[in-house]
Amino acid sequence: MSSSPLRFLARYPDFARFFWAMIFVNIGGQIQAVTIAWQIYDIARRTMGVKESAFLVGMAGLAQFLPLFCLALIGGSLADRMSRRAIVIGALGVETVTAILLGLFALRGDETFLPIFASIALFGAARAFLQPASTAMKPMLVPRAEMPRAISLSSLAWQFAVILGPWIGGLIIAQASPTVAYVIVACLYLTGIAICLAIRLSTTPVRQAGGALRQIREGLVYVWTNKIILGAMSLDLFAVLLGSVVALLPAFAADVLHVGPEGFGLLRSGPALGAAVAAYLLVRRPMVRHAGRRMLWAVALFGIATLVFAVSRSMILSVAALAVLGAADMISVYVRQTLVQIVTPDHMRGRVSAVSGLFISASNELGEFESGVAARLLGPVGAAIFGGVGTLVVTGLWAKWFPELRDADRLDGKDRPEPEAAKPSLAAQ
Repeated sequence: MSSSPLRFLARYPDFARFFWAMIFVNIGGQIQAVTIAWQIYDIARRTMGVKESAFLVGMAGLAQFLPLFCLALIGGSLADRMSRRAIVIGALGVETVTAILLGLFALRGDETFLPIFASIALFGAARAFLQPASTAMKPMLVPRAEMPRAISLSSLAWQFAVILGPWIGGLIIAQASPTVAYVIVACLYLTGIAICLAIRLSTTPVRQAGGALRQIREGLVYVWTNKIILGAMSLDLFAVLLGSVVALLPAFAADVLHVGPEGFGLLRSGPALGAAVAAYLLVRRPMVRHAGRRMLWAVALFGIATLVFAVSRSMILSVAALAVLGAADMISVYVRQTLVQIVTPDHMRGRVSAVSGLFISASNELGEFESGVAARLLGPVGAAIFGGVGTLVVTGLWAKWFPELRDADRLDGKDRPEPEAAKPSLAAQ
């Protein structure tokens, strides 16, 4: 098996199309996230203090999470009943509309938050369908044995976008305007749609008996009874929920480090820089053994790096701490996603991916909300310290409460038989 990412993409052209589509889409999403955060903070600071402004940025995470929470399980069930590619394209179409709306609101120059939060909520609704469909589609584009490498490449594409997107977003905000940023975002989403239309393999799973409610219940029961998957998902949920500093970055850039929008973009790129390095190394040399213990150590390192970032007053040290934080998170994500994809039958991947997506979104969007609330009470620095300590406590508790996760070993699937229900879908390829 070649270790070259380019040769891997050449061997599986439909996965390569999906890979490039997600790069464009994710870059657009990162530019949009940076633009929204800076726009909200900038408007709020005209009439509010630092703590109140940071709180409003955190509220943007809550606005995205609530519709996602309400619709994700429906999106997962739908991804197990119809073409996953069609769902991805439809969801990206809605995201394009949200970018256009945000651009129009920015062009008008209104200093009201309601239209911005409404657009963010619409974006969250689209993500409720995009996330389970896109996650469940990846294993249909490569053989089962190649899933760890495909997941590493997908993570690398994501991290590349997270590195480039915030930097581009900060540059556009500083040199042009939020309106221009949103126009570029809409164009990137449309490019992703065009590339997805070229995917040729069937992405429709073998349909199972039963209605949507029964299928949703089956997915929830599967996750709850599989302690390795439940432990991995919940560890990520609580660790990132407490340790997330993304919502605090505008406050750190403007009022702690005093580096402005350009520096804000660099800070946002810091975690992705470290994660991209880790993802590339995992592509070249996929992790195989001692996965559970490595995941727990990675989450502990995430908490330590958060503490270093909290007390740093040097831009270089802050970016370095964020890079270490991102690398640690990448290892955790890699282990979790690989375990989920290997042990889950194809006909259930949409629903299990929806549950996983809820955990991820709860950790990310609610993590931003938690950071905003903590910043309101403790200030940005105090909130970051609280998050780092909380992450370390959670890691210790999960190591004790989930021995199945702690002792999880192989990620290549050789110690687990392939689920019989998954074989027809794979054989159809």
